[in-house]
Amino acid sequence: MPSQKPSPIKSRSRFGRNVAALRAARGLTQENTAETIGVSARYFQSVEAGEYFPSFLTLLRLQQVLHCEWNDLFNGCEPE
Repeated sequence: MPSQKPSPIKSRSRFGRNVAALRAARGLTQENTAETIGVSARYFQSVEAGEYFPSFLTLLRLQQVLHCEWNDLFNGCEPE
């Protein structure tokens, strides 16, 4: 395990903001969203903060929980 958190990257930060906005718009908390998609609340907080990018399986679960399109998740996420 790394000794310190990775620093946010622009595209991960944008992705995290998109996820946070979609989650909030649906009235979900970080904790219940994390539990539903099968990750820890701390990890999910790190995803929303742009520190980590989720695996494909976690992305699929997240899309289902948030009832959104791929474009909604990745809108504005430019490669660096």
